[in-house]
Amino acid sequence: MPKGVEHKQGPRIILSGPSGSGKSTVIQRLLDASDLPLRLSVSATTRTRRKNETDGEDYYFLSRQQFEEALARGDFLEWAEVYGNRYGTLRAEVESKRQDGQGVLLDIDVQGAEQVRKACPDSVSIFLAPPSLSVLEQRLRRRGTEDEAAIQRRLAAAAAEMARQDEYDHVVINDNLDRAVEEVVALVRKYFRGKPCSTN
Repeated sequence: MPKGVEHKQGPRIILSGPSGSGKSTVIQRLLDASDLPLRLSVSATTRTRRKNETDGEDYYFLSRQQFEEALARGDFLEWAEVYGNRYGTLRAEVESKRQDGQGVLLDIDVQGAEQVRKACPDSVSIFLAPPSLSVLEQRLRRRGTEDEAAIQRRLAAAAAEMARQDEYDHVVINDNLDRAVEEVVALVRKYFRGKPCSTN
């Protein structure tokens, strides 16, 4: 690399949103439709692998002990405990891709987003919000995958997350999927430059 020419790393994009906000669908559409060199960071988790999930693609599935050892080594950029399971973003998973000029999308909750913003002030954060809690409840109930207690837990968590949406650089309301995807793509396209994050 010629002297004085800075290698442009890809951006570190945080995307958060409560369960039922449509975040997974928006992320998939973003990765499929965007012409940007954007990769989704694969998180590590201690939760049990589901039948349709592949280790290293959907998550890095770790035992509690493996997670603790990685945490002690400082391997995580962020981590949190959610519903009794631990989730974390491996530092190397993000920074190795950014060194190659790729943007890295972090699908993390508000706790993790706060940690990343502190360690990496140049991160871009986007919060995907439902139009309202009542609409979110309708979406969760239409899934038909959880009992009433689980739905109530998710609604309480969603309310707490939505109360913190002003901490993000951008808030996108998903009242129309196509429009929400277009807005997120436009935001991401503006941020293809960045710096290494702190190792503290």
